[in-house]
Amino acid sequence: MRNNIIRPVLLVGLLSVSLLTAFGLTNPGRTIWTRLALPKTPYKATPKRAVTPPVIHPRTYAKPVEVFAMSISGEHWVDSVFNTLTPEQKVGQFFMVATFSNRHENHYQYIDHLIQSNHVGGLIFFQGGPHRQAVLTNRYQAQAKVPLLIGIDGEWGLGMRLDSTMDFPKQMSLGAIRDNELIYRMGAEIGRQCQRLGIHINFAPVSDINSNPANPVIGVRSFGESKENVALKASAYMRGLQGTHVIATAKHFPGHGNTNVDSHHSLPTVSRSSEQMRDIDLYPFRKLIADSLMGVVTGHLHVPVMDNTPALAATLSEKIVTELLKNELGFRGLVFTDALNMGGISHSPKTMDINLRALIAGNDILLYPENVREAAQHILNAVQQGIISQSFIDEKVKKILRAKYWAGLSTYKPIDLAGLSSDLNSPEAELLKRELCEQSVTLVNNQNGILPFNRLDTLRFASIAIGADAGNVFQKTLNQYAPFQTVALPEKLTSEADLNTILAQVNDANVAVVSFHRMSESATRRYGITKQSLDLIARLKQRGTKVIVTAFGSPYSLPQFTGTDALVCAYQDIDEMQQVVPQMLFGGLGTRGMLPISSGDLLIGMGEGINPEGRLSIGSPESVGMKSAILAKIDAIAQGAVRDHVVPGCEILVARRGKVVYNKNFGALTYAPGAEKVTDETLYDLASLTKVLATLQSVMVLYDRKQIDLTQKASAYLPELRGTNKQNIVIQDLLWHQSGMVSYYPTTWDRTRKSGGGLKAEFYNPTPDSLHTLQVAPSLWAVPALRDSVWKWVVQSPMSRKNDESGKPAYVYSDLNFLTLQKIVERVSQQPLDKFVTENIYKPLGLHQLGFTPLLRLKNPHCAPTEQDTYYRNQLLVGTVHDQMAAVQGGISGHAGLFGNARDIATLLQMNLQKGMYGQQRILNPMTVPYFTQTLSSRSHRSLGWDKPNPESPSSVYMASQASARSFGHTGFTGNVVWVDPDEELVFVFLSNRIYPTAGNNSINTTKLRRRIHEVIYSATE
Repeated sequence: MRNNIIRPVLLVGLLSVSLLTAFGLTNPGRTIWTRLALPKTPYKATPKRAVTPPVIHPRTYAKPVEVFAMSISGEHWVDSVFNTLTPEQKVGQFFMVATFSNRHENHYQYIDHLIQSNHVGGLIFFQGGPHRQAVLTNRYQAQAKVPLLIGIDGEWGLGMRLDSTMDFPKQMSLGAIRDNELIYRMGAEIGRQCQRLGIHINFAPVSDINSNPANPVIGVRSFGESKENVALKASAYMRGLQGTHVIATAKHFPGHGNTNVDSHHSLPTVSRSSEQMRDIDLYPFRKLIADSLMGVVTGHLHVPVMDNTPALAATLSEKIVTELLKNELGFRGLVFTDALNMGGISHSPKTMDINLRALIAGNDILLYPENVREAAQHILNAVQQGIISQSFIDEKVKKILRAKYWAGLSTYKPIDLAGLSSDLNSPEAELLKRELCEQSVTLVNNQNGILPFNRLDTLRFASIAIGADAGNVFQKTLNQYAPFQTVALPEKLTSEADLNTILAQVNDANVAVVSFHRMSESATRRYGITKQSLDLIARLKQRGTKVIVTAFGSPYSLPQFTGTDALVCAYQDIDEMQQVVPQMLFGGLGTRGMLPISSGDLLIGMGEGINPEGRLSIGSPESVGMKSAILAKIDAIAQGAVRDHVVPGCEILVARRGKVVYNKNFGALTYAPGAEKVTDETLYDLASLTKVLATLQSVMVLYDRKQIDLTQKASAYLPELRGTNKQNIVIQDLLWHQSGMVSYYPTTWDRTRKSGGGLKAEFYNPTPDSLHTLQVAPSLWAVPALRDSVWKWVVQSPMSRKNDESGKPAYVYSDLNFLTLQKIVERVSQQPLDKFVTENIYKPLGLHQLGFTPLLRLKNPHCAPTEQDTYYRNQLLVGTVHDQMAAVQGGISGHAGLFGNARDIATLLQMNLQKGMYGQQRILNPMTVPYFTQTLSSRSHRSLGWDKPNPESPSSVYMASQASARSFGHTGFTGNVVWVDPDEELVFVFLSNRIYPTAGNNSINTTKLRRRIHEVIYSATE
């Protein structure tokens, strides 16, 4: 009946194109995208004009690309397998049936039956999990006479179908990336994961050009609307896959991008001219075929200009599959039908079995057939009846066998289940995903260069997240850079009352970041953007608030956000994108993304580039030359410390080269069962870290301003020291701890106690009143005159008798040194220490958790408890300083009193590592930190204020021996350490409340907990 079924046939009645177009060359005036180049103009529909008779050119044919060319040994394997097959087994090779790894045993036995009785040639896995799929793959392969081709529809990775696996950004997000090498690397990584899971075919990339914004089925699955961009990125994805011996399949031929019907439910009609189809829709397929594409998926599309048979899907069209795809475009790889259970194919005429029609049309593999036994019998009958020839069958079977040989099935081995999960979720893959997200985020509009944010001390921020839950990643990340008033609305904004409530909540803000989450992909639903949401933006603008909008969804939604001060497209509402955008807003990351589509007045290729501005960003260890597997050893050390009651809880942060690569919390606030877990928001009593994070920073600022001379005597600034045993102390000696002052002077607070126990009523009261305004403990208040008394007692304190060989005061670590420095800072600046350091350092850096007196300064601070004080204050200390001498000063002292979390501390340390510069804000002069971190004294191993590696004491309990000579840091009595190493560009922060419930717990030192963690960090850099 069809004697010419496999002979080349010219297309009849279809318009041809020029020789240049047929061979995939660009049209005059159009530019193919390079790595960084943009198309000159997006495609625009051709205006209507008078119809003229078409000029018919001779059809041109591409040179066939033999993608499954075999070696002699390969052909021998193909022939040896082929010669053993019965007619039924040959026909079975055409079927790739759907299977799942999250079903019951009866489903698995059904697949067993299809393999054993119907000899199916392949399986396509859908939902399930990787371990279960691997077990089933091994089971099914063991039953197959010919090894099975295993496929998966993983357009954005295995995570599209399987739990516990990675999903990469969707193709519209990737379309925004300028560097196509990243797309190649993603394809290679997805291919690696497929190989590890025994998968030989990935039904990707989508090669459709989404030229219809209302397309209900392609949309964000496409790389965009530029044929060049789609072709280049699809080719990069394909080459990545096939470079790992995984067959790539371009879909949905001949092009599903200009449809307004979902082919899963009905048959779309492509209303294109032949010229448009060939110039636009076929362009990526032509390019991929020339680039050795191995697979094509035909689409359930009615394309009248290519085959005007009524209601006939391209999948079933011989004109489209054989004459166009194979003969004209020269494709020699495997042709797959789209899933044959879809509505788009079920509406096609059924004059014969649909599977047989698909084979006759030119398809090689029937995907997701619904009745294998009946379909196979139809095909066998067609051979017997002469409808198709045996040679037609044999040629397809051999092609499939060649593909199996190429995929490595001639030497099939079962999947190794050991280490499967870690192999599929490697640190390198996580790094690649993060990099893809970073490169795709697009800054569409940036009025007056408002981004990245600078001069944080002048900005009052609010974040309104529409469609997001409280505690979402986006707002948590924003708060790592600056204090935000946050409003999270899990549902869409739909009422005027809610609108007014939000406006009232953020009334003080002069900058509002409005983000849209869980957006719809439907144009008919306005992408989930309500009128009230747009009114919110307008109302904020009316009152003078700067508004930055971020859309975590379709770029087609962007024209709704007109008039904003900045507009960011983040394409997808995933955690990685929610982390990237805040980093970009604050200059931790730059932006390079471009719009892959045009929408309204926004044109394809738009996207403003900004450079990073030296703020901490978030990265993986591998992104900064560290090893995740080694750094992960910190987990076990910290968990063991909690288990063994070394600390109730702790936070550990590691940053390198400006990226936070490790930031985890362990344990709880106390040892009690069910106690509240510590989090990033937990504030710790920083004890002596106050010396370097508050007092020393203030001294450096005043030194820069030439208001303090380090070689001058302290008495020059504090006249009350003249005539005392402290009149000759030089300021730098205070910083080096070689001033001669005693290490500790308990009488400064002990004098307020009764000799028989208890506190003197002249100083204290359990509640605040007009006389008792100084908070000493959560429920203990003192008279403010105590502060002056403490300083008077310090001035009267005895001096140490410890001298060096020359008779000069030797190194003696003393809190009194920094209490004296506090007084100098306050006298020179004419401000209390807490106000000075906050206004001049913390606020410009965006630090809002770091500071003194958290119970008075913050609303509902989450403070870790320290000691159950049974000697002085007789209560559990939560949120007030543990140090007694700092306590009687109201919690503000030069040596103790600071509270904070790891991120704020890391930011301050990073500023020091960057020689006083952070986020385009210069806090200190470039030479100040290097000068203050040198070891200049012959009597002290310390630098000016900072602790340093001590050559005479290499067995430190808190610092790794690998720390360089240029490194610097400090410890805190409550269980903390910070350390900065310029040689390795490392910042290490360890915070804990080890003194809960008693300061007698010294296990943190006896176990060398902090040193062991520090050693792991250095090991991870090797």
